[in-house]
Amino acid sequence: WRFNSSFHQPSAFLMLGIPGLEGPHPWISIPFCALYLTALLGNCMILFIIKKTQSLHEPMYYFLSMLAVTDVGLVLCTLPTTLGLLWFNLRSIGFDACLTQMYFIHILSFIESSVLLAMAFDRFIAISRPLRHPSILTKATVTKIGLAIVLRGMVSLLPIPFLLKRLTYCGKVELSHSFCFHPDIMNLACADIKVNVFYGMIILLSTVGMDFIFIVLSYILIIKTVISLATKEECLKALNTCVSHICAVLVFFIPMIGLSMIHRFGKNVPPLVNTLVAYTYLIIPPALNPVIYSIKSSHIRGALLRALWRKSG
Repeated sequence: WRFNSSFHQPSAFLMLGIPGLEGPHPWISIPFCALYLTALLGNCMILFIIKKTQSLHEPMYYFLSMLAVTDVGLVLCTLPTTLGLLWFNLRSIGFDACLTQMYFIHILSFIESSVLLAMAFDRFIAISRPLRHPSILTKATVTKIGLAIVLRGMVSLLPIPFLLKRLTYCGKVELSHSFCFHPDIMNLACADIKVNVFYGMIILLSTVGMDFIFIVLSYILIIKTVISLATKEECLKALNTCVSHICAVLVFFIPMIGLSMIHRFGKNVPPLVNTLVAYTYLIIPPALNPVIYSIKSSHIRGALLRALWRKSG
């Protein structure tokens, strides 16, 4: 502990694995390793294919590249502490290191939410204004959207580490997960955390909350446009281009909303449920997104098969 009059700050926090299953942690690490490996290889494969295939150099796949980079970042943020705990029982994480990990986890989560919104906008323009789609979403426009997404996440979350550093901590230093979350750290403080709660809620609602609302509105407009199409075949073809994105949205937002609700209102929720929802939120989407897009996108699937064929030949 470091003391400065009445100000107390722990030198480190203790991370928690899977409650009640500490004994078989090495065995539990096997599915975690499989998910992490799938996420890293799958997203790197998506990036490689999009970079090497000229026909995929269009807005939809530029946004998919942003999603893949974000997913790789999320994996690299949580992999060291999660596998370190499961393999070697390394529970301790320094105070500043914890704040750094928390900052990047939240930034990347906000970026993923914004990228999914940009992809919804892309699908709406492609379906409602197919002829103007290339002129509306040019390379320059996509680049500006990407930069705006990153800056939005960085700036909105910048005060969070400083709001946590000003708090006094005492007694409990055990986190609920094998990585650092803002609500988790905040709840260990023995000071007034109203500012942290208020700011966290405002930022969450004004970023991820608004993203989700605009995604829903985009799909309402897409459905209205699709209904107006002349034939059933055209309608199904237009909707089929959105299936991958809808799956990615559900895989990301359902666990995220669940985890936010548990941290804020689920005081009586069993620790195991809290832990499983957190792992689902941070590990499952990066692992599933490349699988979803590889299965549903004929362009990516074709480019992948051509790349494998050239390699085997």
